[in-house]
Amino acid sequence: MNSHARNVLTPDALAMLKVISQSGSFAGAARALNLVPSSLTYRVRQIEDALDVLLFDRKSRQAKLTTAGQYLLNEGERVLAEIDSVANRVKRIATGWENEFSIALDSLIDRKTVLELCQSFFALSPPTKLKLIDETLTGTLQSLTLGHADLALGISWDVGNVAGIEHAPLGEVGFSFCVHPKHPLAKLKNPLSDAQIQKYRAVAIADSTQMGQGMTIGLLAGQDVFTVPSMEAKLQAQLLGLGVGFLPEPIVAPYIQRGEIVACELQRTKRLVKVDYAWRKEESANQHLQCGRALGWWLEQLTSAKTRQSLLIHPTSSFQ
Repeated sequence: MNSHARNVLTPDALAMLKVISQSGSFAGAARALNLVPSSLTYRVRQIEDALDVLLFDRKSRQAKLTTAGQYLLNEGERVLAEIDSVANRVKRIATGWENEFSIALDSLIDRKTVLELCQSFFALSPPTKLKLIDETLTGTLQSLTLGHADLALGISWDVGNVAGIEHAPLGEVGFSFCVHPKHPLAKLKNPLSDAQIQKYRAVAIADSTQMGQGMTIGLLAGQDVFTVPSMEAKLQAQLLGLGVGFLPEPIVAPYIQRGEIVACELQRTKRLVKVDYAWRKEESANQHLQCGRALGWWLEQLTSAKTRQSLLIHPTSSFQ
């Protein structure tokens, strides 16, 4: 890259191109950036001249990126993210605290307990911004591997040897196959076979993965499926008789006791899910870039068996 191009491709210039693309017009972007349109157009032309390419289609009334412009925008976003990451690491070196700390929460994790931990974390008055992300199934680990989260709670399958990721056991959750009291399966003699279950609609939680179709658990081939976004929605759907399926025993137990839902015995093996938590580790030889203070605090909390047990959904959770 020539020095002229390097001089015009600044973080501010890359951010400006993103605003133009999002606004859909130079006039709208100029208002958003508090610039006059002619000044904005001049800055874009400076970049185009330096790179000797057109970034926007001049034949279009809207600010439509050319193929080269879209590539520059994509790479620019990556560069800006890396700059933010560097700034974060620099701040961590200086203070020991991460600038932002994100936690991916699977649907198996009790939100009330997490918020109580957040309350204790904030009591330290850290300079770290805390972010909670709702995830489900493979999306929970993926959030960690893609760099969207620093800590993931509730991974319910074998993590294996994922580069840059460490994990530890959180606990186990038993699942009961539940149906509405008036459902046809509630009237059949137990244990139920897969052939009997397959005839009826199942309620499943959508996998939050951003790549592929994700995974499903406990469904049978050819079975009609009603997909919902969360564990709470799944519970409510089954309480209304909209379908059948497995529910965590800790949250469904009170509803079974009150007769609002029926737990059925199955011919297949009882579902007992092992749940882990995992975190990102720094792949760096620099000893200053070890575990940040925010991650260290959360990992310290997770050494408590009581905390780990409380994080897994239980009868006192907000589902009731």
